[in-house]
Amino acid sequence: MTTSLLTLAYNAADDKKAEDIVVLNMEGVSIIADQFVICHANSERQVQSIAREVADQASKAGYDVKRLEGFDSGRWILVDIGDVVVHVFHKDERGYYNLEKHWGDAPLLNMADSE
Repeated sequence: MTTSLLTLAYNAADDKKAEDIVVLNMEGVSIIADQFVICHANSERQVQSIAREVADQASKAGYDVKRLEGFDSGRWILVDIGDVVVHVFHKDERGYYNLEKHWGDAPLLNMADSE
């Protein structure tokens, strides 16, 4: 289930032109989620569009969207869909928070391998 949810989230972000999509394997690193999908966009509107698409596609596929935080500001939106948490940043915020470095123990997943 996680692999298909991860692929769904990744593809939804990619379909809305998310930039620099990174997937961290959080298994054994954090109890928050099995994977983090991290991406960014250049405007608040596009950040919102990406997050909305991820949530909509997850809902359509029967997954429960547990939380959608930060939507109104469009600077950093967290979409919690259970085993996968999607972080959609405004480009300026992504560099500031640098989740990839913060969770440096988490290995990167190559999504090309799962297609």
